[in-house]
Amino acid sequence: MYFKGRTVFTFVLMTMIASVLVTLTMADQWLKPREEKGSAAVAAAAAGDGSEYRLNKDELSKLNAVIELIETKYYEDVDRDELLDGAISGMMEALDDPYSVYMEEEVAQHFSESIEGSFTGIGAEVTTENGKIIVVSPIKGSPAEHAGLLARDELVSVNGVSLDGLSLQEAVAKIRGPKGTKAKLVVKRSGFAEPIQVVLIRDDIDVETVYGTLRPDGIGVIEIRQFSLNTAKRFKEELKKLEGQGIKGLVLDVRNNPGGVLPVVIEISQLMMKEGSTVVQVEDRNGNREKTLAKGGEQKPYPIAVLTNKGSASASEILAGALQEAAGATVIGEQSFGKGTVQVSYNKALGDGSLVKMTIAKWLTPNGNWIHEKGIKPDIVVEPPDIYTVARLNLKETLKPDSLSEQVRSAQIMLHGLGYEPKREDGYFGEETADAVKKFQSEHRLPVTGEIDGKTAQTLEQAVIKWIQNKENDTQLLEAVKAVGRK
Repeated sequence: MYFKGRTVFTFVLMTMIASVLVTLTMADQWLKPREEKGSAAVAAAAAGDGSEYRLNKDELSKLNAVIELIETKYYEDVDRDELLDGAISGMMEALDDPYSVYMEEEVAQHFSESIEGSFTGIGAEVTTENGKIIVVSPIKGSPAEHAGLLARDELVSVNGVSLDGLSLQEAVAKIRGPKGTKAKLVVKRSGFAEPIQVVLIRDDIDVETVYGTLRPDGIGVIEIRQFSLNTAKRFKEELKKLEGQGIKGLVLDVRNNPGGVLPVVIEISQLMMKEGSTVVQVEDRNGNREKTLAKGGEQKPYPIAVLTNKGSASASEILAGALQEAAGATVIGEQSFGKGTVQVSYNKALGDGSLVKMTIAKWLTPNGNWIHEKGIKPDIVVEPPDIYTVARLNLKETLKPDSLSEQVRSAQIMLHGLGYEPKREDGYFGEETADAVKKFQSEHRLPVTGEIDGKTAQTLEQAVIKWIQNKENDTQLLEAVKAVGRK
């Protein structure tokens, strides 16, 4: 699929539907070259008719008995196709692996679009952990990011409907809706005693997977937002352009990048690695490892840093691990998400437009480290300021002096980050907080009341977003620029 210039993606539903992390997903047809060179067991299976894996007479009789009971005894009519879909979903759920799922035709179509680089959603990658819906990463520029969703947030409910115990597909279905409608999410966040509410407006978002910029100091920065099918091509274009301008160093920013397609991240990684060095290792169920070696690349003459955070997952972690261990790059920021498995999407085997996405292997770094549920450890740890992670304000009533709440605490963190000094960030609305609010209101031409009403809250949040978008306030990026500059 060819993309010219900037690509318009639509974020109307929850991204990835039931696929969770699109990271390290390969369509089944992409595996044919490897299958031809596979193990004897794979070859034998390919040569046979697969009958040894099919249901035997007793197993088939048991399933038929249940279907017959449902269709003849259940108190309501049941759609036979729904029963079949449910049976397949149940088998996948029995694997107890959030990355192995069955997708019905419509969901499978959205998933295929996501691999091609066209998403539908509010802009947040999610997964399941112990029956909870957990945010992996809000995608940059999306409604999720603008509303303040963060990696590791737990989604409790949407528009008053609880998500507890739902499968990923079921939870995402609750969040779908037409463009322009609201999704009111209740979120549990580490460090906050009470759940917070995040309001998202489903909308079209203009997104590009790769952005390259040359800083005045000669440092090139390439931001990779996801690894879709066009990303390697766009990365090569941006890298060539920056190198043509004589960059002194390169920063690769994969913060809040939830991953993508395995061959794509390999293609990008090897561009910056010495030919013959290990990019990644893949280990199958029997412990057999296959190394992917860099081809046609070169060790770059300039220093490289990779920026990660808690929302950097899977393919992003392959890039960071490969360059850290085999190309001398410096990883800077926060420990990454920690997804170390590979999925294959079998979109032809079922024959009706549905597909099965299943974990088939682990991936390991060049040195053989499995980062699953651990993440890539940065060489230089740089935590973001509190203003980056503060819960957005959602006022039901005006915040007034001598009150105590999580909303007040959020406002205090915002005021402090913007340079107004409330003197405390414990949620108590004291005299110093009121003075800070008055100063903010005065400088933003608001009625100077010392109270936080809806208009003040809205203006405060807009100021926070503007502050965050200013690259000069990005302490992680500045540290990465400094690191490559020193080298």
